[in-house]
Parts: sequence; structure tokens; C-alpha cells
Amino acid sequence: MAFEWTKTGVDLHLDLDIGHDSGTGGRRAGLERALRNAVRDGRLTPGTRLPASRTLAAELDLARGTVTAAYEQLVAEGYLSARRGAGTVVADLPPPPPAPGHPPGETARPGGGADPRHGQGTPPRPRHDLMPGRPDVASFPVEAWLRAARRVLPRTEAQAFGLGDPRGHPALRTALADYLGRTRGVLADPERIVVTTGFMQSLGLLARVLHDGGCAAVAMEDPCAPFHREAVRRAGPRVLPLPVDERGADARVPDGAGAVVVTPAHQAVLGTVLAPERRRALVDWASTSGGLIIEDDYDGEFRYDRQPVGALQQMAPEQVGYLGTASKTLGPGVRLGWMVLPPRLVPAVAEAKFYADAQTEVIGQLVLAELIRTHEYDRHVRAQRLRYRRRRDALLRRLAEEVPRVRVRGAAAGVQLLLELPADGPSETEVAARAAARGLRVVPTGSVWHDAGAVRPPRIGIGYATPPDHAYPAALDALIATLRECLDG
Repeated sequence: MAFEWTKTGVDLHLDLDIGHDSGTGGRRAGLERALRNAVRDGRLTPGTRLPASRTLAAELDLARGTVTAAYEQLVAEGYLSARRGAGTVVADLPPPPPAPGHPPGETARPGGGADPRHGQGTPPRPRHDLMPGRPDVASFPVEAWLRAARRVLPRTEAQAFGLGDPRGHPALRTALADYLGRTRGVLADPERIVVTTGFMQSLGLLARVLHDGGCAAVAMEDPCAPFHREAVRRAGPRVLPLPVDERGADARVPDGAGAVVVTPAHQAVLGTVLAPERRRALVDWASTSGGLIIEDDYDGEFRYDRQPVGALQQMAPEQVGYLGTASKTLGPGVRLGWMVLPPRLVPAVAEAKFYADAQTEVIGQLVLAELIRTHEYDRHVRAQRLRYRRRRDALLRRLAEEVPRVRVRGAAAGVQLLLELPADGPSETEVAARAAARGLRVVPTGSVWHDAGAVRPPRIGIGYATPPDHAYPAALDALIATLRECLDG
């Protein structure tokens, strides 16, 4: 017999499994079994306070003595703990052993696959984390977010919390049109914008729509994030490599590509900026071929040594799909991204968004819109830019002074840089392994290339934004010690 606790302050489904035995022993045994199973499978977590015996008895239509006896039995078995004046709570039991095939510290992913960002099961948290491409989530603007939520939610109409426009809430699309035009030079109006859960969803939706429209292949920078390539492949198109050099992505788009994905302001791995003549050449290609340029502006707000490079989209709004996200400015957990699209693509992308997840959650959209409207978002970005610049400067100073044989690339912008190691030294995987032995996470770059097996100079990706402020000096110490050990023998 199944019950839902609805009056006790704790909502939990209990299957008493009393069967045909309606006696006291059968009822007590059924309750004991249901509570024991709820503790074992984690539905009742350590520290959860259970209802008083009188309350639970009334809820489940049992005698109070039956509930009391069941509680006492589970206390004796160690599942529950009872203290005078504190009630009955779930005891702090040791965690269950890992499932077969998953060693301690590894977490299975849905479908049994590995975390695509790391190429293996999710690793234990390192003591010093210099993972590239991530912000300092400890600096999330909690107080500003709460203030914005308190202002905007009470005045929001109730219908906003129902299903709405799959393109996103009008308040955020309006705020983004203003913000992107003001800070990135993007030519946008709210009708061109589709709000998503981040860059990965934006890229996947757009690739699917293009494939449905006849686009058989998409050119992507070589190097680029491997999980971005996989997102495009899973949407349908083939992926063709587009070489990157000191002047950014090659503008000679491979034959057969109907779209090209580029990071013009700051190449995602090598850190180069797309040269003006290549920008023009890409626009010419899109105009004459009918292809689409997909602009990934993943960290356009963070440029340190000169004014930020404006978005490519402003040169050709009808040929460029601009993709942005709050993942670098606020944090990946916020799950808010956006696309500014040529009008011809908006209906199909909005339809794809609807069938993917109906819409992006609304409360975050409303709060972000309020942060942008009141310029608190601008203030947060400026503060982060200053914080990251100081970290970058400290890193560059120590590299130059203590390991001058290491060449640095991509330091002008973003939240990461690339370290090119001497060819006569250890491989990048060996450097990463030695770093891991010190509790430091850095990333070898082999997987970012379309041909991961080709012989290339060893390179290591460093994210200087990832650690919180108090942990950054120790992370730098571990990095410098690792590099000196590897290069000086």
C-alpha cells in the first residue's frame, strides 16, 4: 500500500507493502521495510527529521504504538537516531560501495558514457584547479542577483511563470538587444534573439536547423573544443577542419561547407584575433555562397590590453548568427545563452527550441534582464575584468621570471592562455600527469585538434580564472613547481 506524506512537513512516497496481513506485526513490518528502503536508496538523507509518531500514525492510518515500535527497531539497527527533545532523525550512514565498473571518485554519466569535457569519468576535485575556459564561480554576484530577484519577481505577471515564447521572455530579449549593441556592437532587435540554456544548446539547435535545410557540412576551427564538434555531428552535419594560424581562422572555407563556426574576437585555443581581411573574406564567402557564419563570442567582454574587438556580426547581420552566453561572466550553472540570428532563421530555430525543451527557465531570464537594465551586470563584468587581469599579470610575471623557456599565447583576452613547451622536454600528457601528482589540474591540448594523433609541439591549457582568490597563489606555486621540474629535470 503506497502513501504520500503530505501533512507532516516531509514529502516522501512510502510503499508499506503490507500485503494481506492486516495485523499489527504486518503493518509494523511494512512501515519498517518502507523506511529502511527509503534510507538505503537515499530518499531519506542523513539528518532528515522524521514526523512525530502521533503525526505519522494519523497520516498513515496506523496505531501510534505501531509507528513507535517501527522507529525503535530502526534506531536499534542504526538507520535512525533519536534524542530527547530533538525527535527522530535519519542517521549518518556510510555511503554505499561504488557500482561495479566505477572506481571511487568516478561518477557514471547517463547512458554509461564518460564526461565529454575530460575524456573519462568525472574526476575528483583537484586541490589546485587551473581548468581552462571557466570563471571563478566563487565570485558569482549573489547579493546583486538576490536584489534583482526581489525587485523583479513581485511585479512580474503570473502568466510569465507558465509556458511562453520559446524564443525567450521579451524582457530578456529586449535587455540583450540593448546590451549587445552597446558593449559588443551587435546589430540586434528583440525579434532576432532566441534565448537558450547556453552555447552548447545554441550550437546544436542551429546545426540541426541548418542540416534540415540542406547543410551537409559545417567547417569548424582547427583547433576547437572537441565537444563542440560532437554537438554539430550529433545534429546531423559533417564537420570539416578550418585551419587557424597567427591571423585567426583561415577564410578559405572548405568546399561543401554550408556554415562555418569561428571565434573572431579571441580564438578559443590559440588566442589569436581574426584579421580584418579575413573577416571581410568570410563575409564575402557567406554573401556569395548563401552560407552562414556562426560567431562564438564566448569571452568577448574580457579583453585587457586594448579595447575589445567588436563582433563580426555587425559587418553582416544577414549572414552571421551571433552566439553568446552568461557562462563566463556569471557561471556555467546559470544556464543562459542567446543567439542573434538573421530573421530568416528565427522561426525554424524557435520551433527547434520548442521541441527541445519548450523554453528556457523564466526566473533566471527575468533576473538577468533586471541586472542588465540596472547596469549591475556591467558593474559585475568590470569587476571580473579587473580581477582576471590581475591574475593574468601575476601568472605572466612568474612565467617570465621562473620558466622563461615556456612561450605564452592568447594572453590578451579571455580567462585562459596556452603554454607552448620546449620540443625537447616531456610531452604535454606527461606534464599534466606530473601536475596531477601535485594536486594540480591543467589540460593537455591534443584532443582539441581535428587530427588528434598528429605530431605537434607540446602545449598546455591554463585557466587562471578558475580558482577562488584565496586559492590562486597556491595554484600558481604548484604550476611553476611542475613546469620547473619538467623542464629542468
